[in-house]
Amino acid sequence: MTKRPLVGVAVIIMKDRKVLLGKRKMSHGEGTWALPGGHLEFNETIEDCARREVFEETGLIIKNIRYGAFTNDIFSGDQKHYVTLFVISEYDSGILEPKEPDKCHGWVWFSWCDLPEPKFLPLENLLKQDFDPEALISDRD
Repeated sequence: MTKRPLVGVAVIIMKDRKVLLGKRKMSHGEGTWALPGGHLEFNETIEDCARREVFEETGLIIKNIRYGAFTNDIFSGDQKHYVTLFVISEYDSGILEPKEPDKCHGWVWFSWCDLPEPKFLPLENLLKQDFDPEALISDRD
């Protein structure tokens, strides 16, 4: 069987000029800080995937979803390869909680210019592009 890259969707949720990150556990990238997100399912839109993953992981509802950047992420130690699609959204409602405690230590809001270490590879690769989600939020108004 030929191995092929998987598609991941990572969601940048903006609230009060901060973004939500969780510390990963029990998966590749364990111990790193990552955006909420997950695998794009067959026949699922990117927006639906973003909504589903955010709710499943955090209990939050998001709005104003728009496309961001993408990264090509090769986890050589884990023999995994992802193309990660980043979307930017805004917090709409819900109470933040770690709904998958076996996968995430917890969720914390951070300033985009002061993100914690170590970062999950897709987030590291996104930052190498000088990506700024606040520019997309500001452009909307």
